[in-house]
Order: sequence, then structure tokens, then C-alpha cells
Amino acid sequence: MCAAFPDFRLGNVLATSFTGTLSERHGAAVERIPTPHRLIDWLVVNGFAVDFCTTARLDLARELRKSIHTAATAAALQDALPACAVQVINDRSAQGRAAAILTAEGQRQWRLSSPSCVEDALSVIASDAIGLIAGERDGKLALCASPTCQAVFFDTSRSRTRRWRDMNTCGNRQKQARFTANKRKNPRTAG
Repeated sequence: MCAAFPDFRLGNVLATSFTGTLSERHGAAVERIPTPHRLIDWLVVNGFAVDFCTTARLDLARELRKSIHTAATAAALQDALPACAVQVINDRSAQGRAAAILTAEGQRQWRLSSPSCVEDALSVIASDAIGLIAGERDGKLALCASPTCQAVFFDTSRSRTRRWRDMNTCGNRQKQARFTANKRKNPRTAG
């Protein structure tokens, strides 16, 4: 991966990891897939053997990312799912021809119809989003409590009360902000 781009934020849930390729949506947005090649990098890191991508396919991916974020946010807030986001997710899901295969090591791997078929990979991501939004997994969709992040994440904690997309980034930033604010209010006690 090229050092000129921000690191990917990888997780255990494909759909929410994909939405994480655009972070800090309500602050200084960070785009992690600014080019077709960077989308290939993300897909390869996530187990999709893709070797070619066009700008048009990158646009399809970004449209899917936005739609998943929009629909998952609505689901997390228990609001009605926006019809246009649902349509994009359904369209992408229906377009692909990826197949799940079992490796000799007992792992699931995705076989795409061709190494240049980004649409197959987007189909798998859309299908994963459908399962999350439909509530087919043990866990719940939630929004990061960081006012600049507000990323959708999948909470699998026992109590389902996780507040941060990632404690090492969003949670620590909030703790640091509280510490700094308290230090300014009480300069004598912060030493």
C-alpha cells in the first residue's frame, strides 16, 4: 500500500469496514479510496482478488458506500430506511456473480467471475450490508459517539453499549479533548 494515502481502518464486518473508507464525515473528511487503484488495494486487503478498476467502478463503489452508510445509520437510529439507498444496495447485490468457496485450511474465500470484476466484490459487500441492516447477525448497528466521526459500526459487545467506532482513535480523541478542557478550566489541578 502506498504511504501517501491514509491507512485503511479494517474491522471484522465487511460492510462497516467499507463505509470506514470515508471517515470523519462530519469534520475534516478523510477519503481512503481516492483513486481506482486504492479501491483495488482495499478490496485485495479484504480478500477480493481484483486487479483492475476504472473511475466509473470507483464511482459505483462510492455510491454503494454512501448508500450503506445512509441505510445503516437509519437502521441504527431505528428510522425508516431511505428508498434510494435501499435501491442502490439491492442493485449492487444483484449485479455480482461472486461465489463463496472453502479453502483447504477451512476458510471462506471469494471467487470473482474475473480478476477485473469490481462489481462482483461490490455485490458481496452489498449482501453483507443487507444482512447487517436486516438484523441477521448477533449484534447491533450503532453510531460512533464522536461528533466528527459518527461512523456506523457493528456492536458485538455483551451489553451492546459500545460508544466508539474504535477506542484507539475516536475514543482516545474524546478522552484527550475532555482532559484538555479540564486542564484549561482547572490549571492548578492538572499537573
